[in-house]
Amino acid sequence: MIHPYSNETQTRWDRGDFKVQLNQPNNSRPIGFCDGSAEDEARLLEMAESEGAAEVRIDRKALKTGREIWTVCSDD
Repeated sequence: MIHPYSNETQTRWDRGDFKVQLNQPNNSRPIGFCDGSAEDEARLLEMAESEGAAEVRIDRKALKTGREIWTVCSDD
């Protein structure tokens, strides 16, 4: 399940409650957080395509903590 960014979800990320932080390129604030499941990835791609993005990819960065940062990129 994707949880949109809020002060509460940021705090939960800081505590380690989420496995993945979701970002957009050139934006310092995350768009949300999730557990990194296949359903989360499919939902992200679906959301990007519904917003008009033709080509979408997810760049993944593994952190030393075992968590990840996913950046949703559009190749429009």
